[in-house]
Amino acid sequence: MSKVDNHVFQRNRHPLQTFSLGLQHVLAMYAGAVIVPIIVGSALGFTSEQLTYLIGIDLLMCGIATLLQVFTNRFTGIGLPVVLGCAFQAVTPMIAIGSDFGIPYIYGSIIAMGLFVVLFGGLFGKLIRLFPPVVTGSVVTIIGVTLIPVAFNDLGGGQGSPDFGSPENLLLGFGVLIFIVIMNKVSTGFLRAISILVGLAVGTIAAGFMGKVDFTPVMEAGWFHAVQPFYFGAPKFNVTAVLTMIIVAMVNIAESTGVFMALGKILNRDLDGKDLARGYRAEGLAIMIGGVFNAFPYTTYSQNVGLIQMSRVKTRDVIVVAGGLLVLLGFVPKFAALAQLIPHSVLGGAMVAMFGMVVSSGLRMLGSQVDMNRHENLIIIACSVGMGLGVTVVPEIFESLPETMRILTDNGIVAGTFTALILNLLFNGLKQPSTNAESHHDEEPHVA
Repeated sequence: MSKVDNHVFQRNRHPLQTFSLGLQHVLAMYAGAVIVPIIVGSALGFTSEQLTYLIGIDLLMCGIATLLQVFTNRFTGIGLPVVLGCAFQAVTPMIAIGSDFGIPYIYGSIIAMGLFVVLFGGLFGKLIRLFPPVVTGSVVTIIGVTLIPVAFNDLGGGQGSPDFGSPENLLLGFGVLIFIVIMNKVSTGFLRAISILVGLAVGTIAAGFMGKVDFTPVMEAGWFHAVQPFYFGAPKFNVTAVLTMIIVAMVNIAESTGVFMALGKILNRDLDGKDLARGYRAEGLAIMIGGVFNAFPYTTYSQNVGLIQMSRVKTRDVIVVAGGLLVLLGFVPKFAALAQLIPHSVLGGAMVAMFGMVVSSGLRMLGSQVDMNRHENLIIIACSVGMGLGVTVVPEIFESLPETMRILTDNGIVAGTFTALILNLLFNGLKQPSTNAESHHDEEPHVA
């Protein structure tokens, strides 16, 4: 699709096209969003009714958190096409807090965590100088590289599934991937933009003929989900629990900063400290609201960056649709259950394409904005990407460390990001400018 054609498409989309693009974003992040309440609820012995509430309120709050970021004001909202979901790095700490102190202490610490981010968002926004192109490009590359194993686990049928790696799963997964590639080769405009969504639909239909689609979740789900503040009781506070979740907040901010900077580059938009501060405060506010309604901490989802890069549709109206759909899914469990029809292998095939595009974006940033003849820059890239991939592939290497330290080492994106930050300060200090705008001649201008 040419620059001019795509620009016209973004300005003159039919509402049904915008809806389809928003739905595509929901499907891209759905599995990652619901896995957190499923893991935490199961580990803490929640009943089926409690788990249903947890998943529903989680989807509802994902939508609200996304809308808080998209719509900007003086204090909150970064105004980028970002989608927010549950922060996976908070899973282990929340389970530990719930087991040691009780479920009300989980939500007390989440509310305190959100308040911390809101109050100190402005300070974090001033740290943009720590993210020159060598760090930003490395982080974007790390995001894509560390997510590829997730995609392949799903492509095989889901880690731990009895038919993992079966010929049927491989056929579905790689079939969806090949279908998406072909669509991007032969189609243009709207069809190319929704290639992921079409691939998921075609793959799910094919899986249905193979007997791999289970309709039980849809049949058992109700039609309406009531929202209730403090569903699990009034929040309680413990110093250790609060400090643990504040550490998680710092990790979330590091990960979100990388995603914000990546999107800024993709959209040809220079982000300053005030932009980042509004983004952090929006996340903090979403976390606080989530704590009140007994949901979870939220962070910016990197998988949707790959979808934006692949669809080349970068307008915020699509993300508004996605946020609205998530809110709707939170109120109507039966509709939410429809997304559970997509088999893991089908979703995995689409993820390979999306996450691969994130890697491509990171490599392009490094190649065009970073002096690759400087040995110091090569060391920063090599060690940070190596750390991110190593922690992702062999996470058990840090199992003997204290729980508070493992929050920084259990996530490849976070470990790689901190490695890039530290090495850049060691080799380059703060000499480099905080932002480095690149004029991407092959990218269309941002349309708000």
